[in-house]
Amino acid sequence: MTIPEAIIFDLDGTLVHSAPDLQAATNVVLAALDRAPLDLQTIISFIGDGVEKLVERSLKATGEFNDSLQAEALTLFLENYEQNMTTLTRPYPGVVECLEQLCASDVPLGVCTNKPTEPARRICAELGLTRYFNVIVGAEPNVAKKPDPAPLHGCISGLGTTPDKSVYVGDSAIDFQTARNAAVPFRLFSGGYLNGKILDVPTENCFRDWTEADFLNR
Repeated sequence: MTIPEAIIFDLDGTLVHSAPDLQAATNVVLAALDRAPLDLQTIISFIGDGVEKLVERSLKATGEFNDSLQAEALTLFLENYEQNMTTLTRPYPGVVECLEQLCASDVPLGVCTNKPTEPARRICAELGLTRYFNVIVGAEPNVAKKPDPAPLHGCISGLGTTPDKSVYVGDSAIDFQTARNAAVPFRLFSGGYLNGKILDVPTENCFRDWTEADFLNR
């Protein structure tokens, strides 16, 4: 296999285990609305389409939903989450070592996530990951999110290469569909937040342990 000219990663559920902080912020919102808290696995099943969808799904799972309530809940969620983005969030075991090896091989690295750009950059900074990435692309208002290929194409362009010479690494059906829509080879981290069926990823393109991830030799 030709060594890729760029490797791009999803963030939540791929590089970092962020669900506990997302759960905590969600449950602050639900408590303020006199609703029951949601367990971690339920929150994980809601992750992947951005914080707006996370809040929407959490409201619908616990009671009444309307646009006004969504706006109120989203504001409260963001206020809490912005203060606690890395209270419990940590890189998965082996992530830092893998990124170190890739950087030593001079392969440009990027992040493409449905998390808003500023929180994504802040999490990377607070966890000491920023130095590994040339480009971090997150969600922006009124701009298409994954699985639309535009964010991934933008990240690849920022890394100075083309889709066919890149690799996208993710943990979800959304990530898989994004890579397919963008015509980018895909690698699946099966130890993350896989929340949908992925039928077309060969076993050799899947890994469950970051200490065994190999993006350069196959």
